[in-house]
Amino acid sequence: MTLFPKSGTRVARLTALGIGVAFMATACGGSSTPTATETNTGGAAGIACPEPGATGGNSAPATGAGGAVPPSKGSTETPLKLGSLLPTTGSLSYLGPPEIAGVNLGVKEVNDAGGVLGKPVEVIHRDSGDTKTDIATQSTTALLGQGVNAIIGAASSGVSKTVINQITGAGVVQFSPANTSPDFTTWDDKGLYWRTAPSDVLQGKVLGNYMATCGAQTVGMIVLNDAYGTGLAKNIKEAFESAGGKIVAEELFNEGDTQFSSQVDKVLAAKPDAIALITFDQAKSIVPLISGKGFESGNMFLVDGNTADYSKDFQPGTLEGAHGTFPGTFANEAFTKKLLEVDPALKDFTYGGESYDAVNLIALAAEAAGSTSGPEIAKQLKAVSESGEKCNNFASCVTLLREGKDIDYDGQSGPVTFSDAGDPTEAYIGIYRYTNDNKLEPVQAEFGKL
Repeated sequence: MTLFPKSGTRVARLTALGIGVAFMATACGGSSTPTATETNTGGAAGIACPEPGATGGNSAPATGAGGAVPPSKGSTETPLKLGSLLPTTGSLSYLGPPEIAGVNLGVKEVNDAGGVLGKPVEVIHRDSGDTKTDIATQSTTALLGQGVNAIIGAASSGVSKTVINQITGAGVVQFSPANTSPDFTTWDDKGLYWRTAPSDVLQGKVLGNYMATCGAQTVGMIVLNDAYGTGLAKNIKEAFESAGGKIVAEELFNEGDTQFSSQVDKVLAAKPDAIALITFDQAKSIVPLISGKGFESGNMFLVDGNTADYSKDFQPGTLEGAHGTFPGTFANEAFTKKLLEVDPALKDFTYGGESYDAVNLIALAAEAAGSTSGPEIAKQLKAVSESGEKCNNFASCVTLLREGKDIDYDGQSGPVTFSDAGDPTEAYIGIYRYTNDNKLEPVQAEFGKL
């Protein structure tokens, strides 16, 4: 998914929708093409979402140190060692490159500024795969065996559920840049699980109300049957129905499924005004089935698991006018340029900011703790995210820490500000629209507090 820099001011707000959050302006096959269209089986001609072009949100300024960074007042015999557990295979593999680039950029900048407690940070990358495989467990075992203090990942909430007890039970911090399942808020993680992506309580409320403000009165949903899919669907449903709408169909599928005709047919038979696709890359197979039945592309709504660039997957116009939501504000040009310097092959920047922020927050917490121990790092993560002098990269923040000042890290993904449960208490949700070439353009960003 291609993110865009902020420009202009917002023209549409959702504050009047009763979302329950405080708004401010501010995740199959390869190429697929629609079949010959049949009679339109649904979609309200009256759906009209806000026009794109007036974006909101506040990405942090360009990263990088300014001036000399004072030496650390602490020291460690055990340098900070990070592991990444991010997808390079499986249904979320498209998320891996920007997340890995974000981790590598963060580590580079930390080390350019002298490292943590006087020693350079090391990072070891491992594949998380998806829930169809046991790759994540194998990778986690390997990372723990190499003595990592913190693991950044997984991207999938379902994958994280398979390894969270293994990681936190070993006294290691697990820090996900992309998990959004509400289940982690109350998980018995010994205080060691953290994330920069907001709970789907927020994304669900934003998308549910956005479909209502676009004029949809009825919605059908096709939902991945895992922690991510069903959790997000629940929150979308609650928000949409609270806004006066009705969910007329909700069809589930399982990870590993390759045939979706039954789900598509059942949803279309309910003749919804709009269809919400809560999937990962299964959307590459599902979207052509829906459009092939004549359903209006502008009445489809996607989520962070599948809001991506489909310019090489679909014929022009297949998704034109469809919308998608994604946690985080619109990435600024300076930051995306730095990610491209790390990985020139990047095509999108999904969760790159959240991954970069994870590195910085872990490094700053270790510096504040004077220790690279997982439990000691965890004790300081909330403190470095709130109620201090604002800063937005490791060099500026660690300078303040070494000067004896309290810091409030605001990153590329937003202001963060952790709760006691390790969740961001405030975040942006970006809303995007697809152009004729099946690429994304920003519509607006919603800022919410949980």
